[in-house]
Amino acid sequence: MKKQVVIIHGGETFKNYKDYLAFLKSCEIEIKKNKAKKWKETLAEKLGKGFEVLYPKMPNPMNAKYKEWKIMFEKLFPFLRNNVILIGHSLGAAFLARYLSKRDLPKKIKAIFFVSAPFGSKDKKYWLAGFSPLKSLKNLEKQAQKIVLCHSRDDKVVPFSDVKKYAKALPKAEVLAFKNKGHFNQASFPELIKKIKKI
Repeated sequence: MKKQVVIIHGGETFKNYKDYLAFLKSCEIEIKKNKAKKWKETLAEKLGKGFEVLYPKMPNPMNAKYKEWKIMFEKLFPFLRNNVILIGHSLGAAFLARYLSKRDLPKKIKAIFFVSAPFGSKDKKYWLAGFSPLKSLKNLEKQAQKIVLCHSRDDKVVPFSDVKKYAKALPKAEVLAFKNKGHFNQASFPELIKKIKKI
């Protein structure tokens, strides 16, 4: 049977609607034809025939709400099998951290990968709204056979100090520190492919 991988992508959160509108007014619009695929979109191809990759589109990633993402995530449950591998990128990692700290997944988790996971802060520019991890991540840790934290020192979106916070909260986790991956928006992520294939 194929190994199953679920990817939860990232998104933006805002303290209030006014901040969201300000973001929309200031952000640059992307108009690209034939936009190059990122590593999340090519993961199934790179992993090969022995893997099944589920990549759900979470609701309104430009103004994400935890309750909405929870509903969508739980719609996946009928499709999950035991020994699933979970990957959360950016806000998707924060979502998994919070969700699995409060609830048990109905299937056994083989591994969890957090890529550029934000831990949260009181800084207005770095607001996680309902996605902030709980103080204790013990329930998450007991569910996963393996936890890997991937973060790059040059990440301009999520500070590298956040991976240290996760490592402290998840003492059994393996930390993969990179120097030049930024916020992991590149086309390929061979180090992740290699790790998943070894599980």
